Amino acid sequence: MRKQYHFWPTGDGAWDAWDVDRLIARSAGLPVEDVPLDAIWELDTPYWSLPGDGPSTVNQLITHMRLVCDVDPGYPVILGSDGRVINGMHRIARAVLEGRGTIRAVRFRVHPEPDHHGCQPDDLSYDDIPGRPGHP
Repeated sequence: MRKQYHFWPTGDGAWDAWDVDRLIARSAGLPVEDVPLDAIWELDTPYWSLPGDGPSTVNQLITHMRLVCDVDPGYPVILGSDGRVINGMHRIARAVLEGRGTIRAVRFRVHPEPDHHGCQPDDLSYDDIPGRPGHP
């Protein structure tokens, strides 16, 4: 599986980035809660697109559709202290498609510091991780 990051714009054209493996480890002890899907405000945003990307191509949508079909819904999604989705949007999309009203989630009480400040997505390593456990 390819290395994953969660990105959030800094407002100056750069990004803060969180290593998803580290987020999963940091969130391991957080309590799991049922979150209403209608509380996930990012469902109405271009979540999987970077500013300036333009509309998604059909192939990009197909890639996401495959990921939605292949997710393991047994893992809770990870939310930031402000409710934003840090990891798990494909699981959320699957829950919506299945007609569920809630999703299992863990929520940071204090938003974790990013692993990379003021970076560009292309600057980070995305090497495949051999033997990486099959988590979200």
